[in-house]
Amino acid sequence: MLDLMEFLNPNSSDCTLVLFYTPWCRFSASLAPHFNSLPRAFPTLRFLALDASQHSSLSTRFGTVAVPNILLFQGAKPMARFNHTDRTLETLKDFIFNQTGIEAKSDVAVTEEDWEGPLPSVLTKGIDWLLLFSVLFLTGFVMYATIRTESIRYNYYGGLWIRYGLTARIPAT
Repeated sequence: MLDLMEFLNPNSSDCTLVLFYTPWCRFSASLAPHFNSLPRAFPTLRFLALDASQHSSLSTRFGTVAVPNILLFQGAKPMARFNHTDRTLETLKDFIFNQTGIEAKSDVAVTEEDWEGPLPSVLTKGIDWLLLFSVLFLTGFVMYATIRTESIRYNYYGGLWIRYGLTARIPAT
């Protein structure tokens, strides 16, 4: 599998557009055909799509907290982040032109082949193991904290049951 830092050349001034996506995200799937058509519109640029769930360290390194997330790199340095909610070929072409000054080919449009790949435009079903383990960890932590917290435990002191700072005398039998 190609690593982003191996793909980006720190000694180069070439621009690369990198998409962080997940195959189960509907927003990533709807962006896919537009992203797939970009190499035809900008043949001098390089394009890379990374599954953010498989590259969590890179997602963290570049501040990717949501997907899809598009970063424009010059060499190995991130230059700009695409922050538009309207993710179409035209808005992507405008973003690239505004950041690089490179004109897009005007005759490029999203085609049927762009819907088929290379980036999938159909959601894939699967288990997000990182999310599942996070939920299990949080559930376990909350249960542990609930059991161990002094303010919600019952304590017996000399014939008194103390809970939440209230006392109740239990008659001796």
